[in-house]
Amino acid sequence: MSAVPQTNPADLPVGRREAAELFAGLAGEVRLLVAVSGGPDSVALLALLAEWAREPGRPALHAATVDHGLRAASAAEAEDVAALCAQLGVPHRILLWNGAKPATGVQERARKARYALLADEAQRLGGAVLITAHTQDDQAETLLMRMARGSGPSGLAAMRERVRKGSVMLARPLLGVPKARLVATVQARGLSFMTDPSNADTRFERVRWRAVMPALAEEGLSAERLALLAQRIARLDEAAAQRAKTLLPELLLADNAPVLRLRFSALLAEPEEIMLRVVALALEEVGGEGNAANRLERLEACVEALRDAARQALATRRTLAGCVLSLGADGILTLRREGPRRRGVHPAMS
Repeated sequence: MSAVPQTNPADLPVGRREAAELFAGLAGEVRLLVAVSGGPDSVALLALLAEWAREPGRPALHAATVDHGLRAASAAEAEDVAALCAQLGVPHRILLWNGAKPATGVQERARKARYALLADEAQRLGGAVLITAHTQDDQAETLLMRMARGSGPSGLAAMRERVRKGSVMLARPLLGVPKARLVATVQARGLSFMTDPSNADTRFERVRWRAVMPALAEEGLSAERLALLAQRIARLDEAAAQRAKTLLPELLLADNAPVLRLRFSALLAEPEEIMLRVVALALEEVGGEGNAANRLERLEACVEALRDAARQALATRRTLAGCVLSLGADGILTLRREGPRRRGVHPAMS
């Protein structure tokens, strides 16, 4: 008897029942806007969502394609997506990124422009939830990229399945699905898709990390393992964030906005991660500049200096993220926005 060939689960297309489980968290929404580039991931997402949304009581489904105008073929590719949406019965719009294009940092600028255009379209539709086709492979690559940049726990949690970006709720229901299964899904349905040549351009960071992935997988760091790591870090990140949010109001003294005062000495009993997050939240409260106190390394250095001074009951002063942090010998930390600088004189030194 001949052996029965084994089917690799990673090669199986996503079926209707599995799709229903993946989209279960979207069932209570009124409208969905799916971003469709024309690649296999987004085409698979479109087809699965279109089938799922036909059931009674499901959200109204809309689609949009951003034409970045970076390649001669982009307009025709966007029209192909429009034709596919018409075939599937999904209303579709092409969104144009107009104006001059940057000479450097093209992918990052294009990503920001894409999200801005999609956010505007979601708002135009009456607050639709934006759905993107990020996969398990994308999650693994994002984790590696952020590790290389020295990100902290919040960054290493990588992409979240559901997150608010500005005025729009963003959902990524396929984060746990390997890209190979989405390719298998479109092939099983006989759907055509395009391949963006920039996905093979090694000038881009993500492409270079993608090329490293097979070697990492051979050592056990597969996309599945990396995505699982991101999920576990996200769980820890959420717990630490919740502790910091609960603790900050307990430490605050009566304040005169825009000045904030808190019992920093009480933080000495907390783990360092919680100290960092409480100070970062306090900086946000007084209107600190930048994200996560500008740079994690600067925040860490600032909090370390404050902690060392508080343990010795010493007064000290630091500036961070456009704010002045003044620690008194009594352990009370005062935060206020930094005033206008005089040329050559730094407020912390005056």
